[in-house]
Amino acid sequence: MSIRLVRKLSQFTPLSNGDAQALNRLSEARLRLYQPRDTIMHEGEPPKVINLYLDGWAYRHKDLANGKRQITSIFVPGDLCDVNVFVLDRMDHSVSALTSVAVAEISRSAFEQLISEHPRIAQALWWETLVTAAIQREWTTNLGQRDAAERISHLFCELFVRLQSVGLTSGNSCPLPLSQAEIGETTGLTIVSVNRVLQDFRRTKLIALKRKTLTILDFEALKQRAMFNPNYLHLGRTDHAFSTEGEESTGLPSQDEETDE
Repeated sequence: MSIRLVRKLSQFTPLSNGDAQALNRLSEARLRLYQPRDTIMHEGEPPKVINLYLDGWAYRHKDLANGKRQITSIFVPGDLCDVNVFVLDRMDHSVSALTSVAVAEISRSAFEQLISEHPRIAQALWWETLVTAAIQREWTTNLGQRDAAERISHLFCELFVRLQSVGLTSGNSCPLPLSQAEIGETTGLTIVSVNRVLQDFRRTKLIALKRKTLTILDFEALKQRAMFNPNYLHLGRTDHAFSTEGEESTGLPSQDEETDE
């Protein structure tokens, strides 16, 4: 089931039950499972499918000849990996599993049929593509203009809000399966710098990290430390271009009402 994707896209454009059912059928087409550190898509290979992440975390990365790596995106359940990937002849980056991952592989023909038959889904996916670009701009700003503590706190705030939007938080806690090395590869910092910042966050009671779970003890203080403004995620839009008059809504629960599947 693609309830995470339905919830996410519904924040950009209201979806009907028919839209939700179409997304669910798409997610059940071809399931692939990956183990941590498996490569899902290799740089240099021709793209064949769009990956819909149903469970687990993955990341987009660039690997340099000297062995260094930069993580440029993080995928969580409900994320689609590049809806426009078919315009590429070859992948210019790699995607790997951070945890055990379950993905639904969507073929080009199935995707094109989906957006042709469901205009609300097509519009929501345009919004999702624009939000992905907005996230990349924030990550670029992170690397160029924020200090070490600001970069890490911004990353934590963003991940929490993204997970909350698809029902994957519990109170002020969320999963965080990133190691200190992987946080460094995401934020352009050394492990020493990451460790120093995390120790300071713990000492000042901003966060707690235990068993791959992040608990934000003072979200407002962490937001201020990061200069975090969630507007670039464009969640909870109300100025939808499509009217749902005469159609049944998806009936998805609010974030406060949803329980774990």
